[in-house]
Parts: sequence; structure tokens; C-alpha cells
Amino acid sequence: MNLYEALYIIVPEQDEQAVEATIEKFKGIVESNGGEVTAVDKWGKKRLAYPINYKTDGHYVLMSFSCAPEFPKEIERNFRNDEAILRYLVTRKEA
Repeated sequence: MNLYEALYIIVPEQDEQAVEATIEKFKGIVESNGGEVTAVDKWGKKRLAYPINYKTDGHYVLMSFSCAPEFPKEIERNFRNDEAILRYLVTRKEA
């Protein structure tokens, strides 16, 4: 199993409960596909470097997890299909 990090930005219109639900959703996707979430770091609501879809703020979340090498494509597909996600980046960490 490889180590990965996913940094994603959630739309600013969501309240704290909706943000928590979105985080739990992606943790569940990792765990249901045989992965293990090692850490979730909520950076909070921050200003974006440039406007994305006319939005200037977003809730930043950094999730560290381990999974099989073919899983990142699946989680990227889920990020892409979720309207609550502005941007995402999944990277492999060195061991």
C-alpha cells in the first residue's frame, strides 16, 4: 500500500455540519475501498489565491491516507463529480 495526500477545497457556502459531512464522505470512500485514513487536517476557511467560479474563499482540508496504487483515480473521480469541491490535488508521499 502506498501513502497519499489529498488536499481539497470545499465551497464556502457550506456550514460546519455540511463541511464535516463532506469530510466524512471522502474518509468513507477511502475506507470502503480498502484504504486507511491516517490523518485529516482541517485548515479552515481561507482566501483563495485567485477566484474560482466567482468564489474567493474556501474550506481547505488535507487528508493523508494509504491505499492500493490504483485507488487515486477513483477518489479523483469522486472529487470531480462532487459539486461541493472547488479544487483537489492527490499526491503520493515518499515512504
